[in-house]
Amino acid sequence: MRRALEFLVTRVPRSRLGVALVIAVLIFGVIGAARLVSGPVDPTAGLSNRPREPISTVDPEAGDDGLLSSPTSAASPRTRPGEPTPEQTAARFTTAWLSGPGSSGADWLARLKPFSTPALTEKLDGADPERVPARRVNGQVTLRPRTESFVEALIPLDNGQLRLDLVAPDGRWLVDAVDWERQ
Repeated sequence: MRRALEFLVTRVPRSRLGVALVIAVLIFGVIGAARLVSGPVDPTAGLSNRPREPISTVDPEAGDDGLLSSPTSAASPRTRPGEPTPEQTAARFTTAWLSGPGSSGADWLARLKPFSTPALTEKLDGADPERVPARRVNGQVTLRPRTESFVEALIPLDNGQLRLDLVAPDGRWLVDAVDWERQ
């Protein structure tokens, strides 16, 4: 018995296991003392209670706060004096876009560049103009104004519809995105 007691008193506290046991006893002692001092706990308090009604962070009577407003409430597009309107820019871009087949990629890109944002010009760099899916325009440009400086243009073509996103941060309209829908 004496050896066992000597082992527990001298060797165990010096080992890793002994140190871990001492730390665990201290932690549980602190937690137990804190519970005794804090008093009884109200089971209805804390995170377990759920609100009776949904929590709303916006006024449900307020208008749409989204980035894109609905077409009925959209502001009319603004154009800098002397610059082409969004319809004219979309029509000119479409004419240049349809002129792709039969020309080199550099020539085609040079025709698109005056009507494109630098980001779109960079995306179209290296595109194959032979892969333009349509050949001619079959109707008028239709605009969907989103804000004063962002519109969506829809152009019906011989075998689909071309959708262009036009931006005008400084009043000069440029095509920023091209999408093709086959019909």
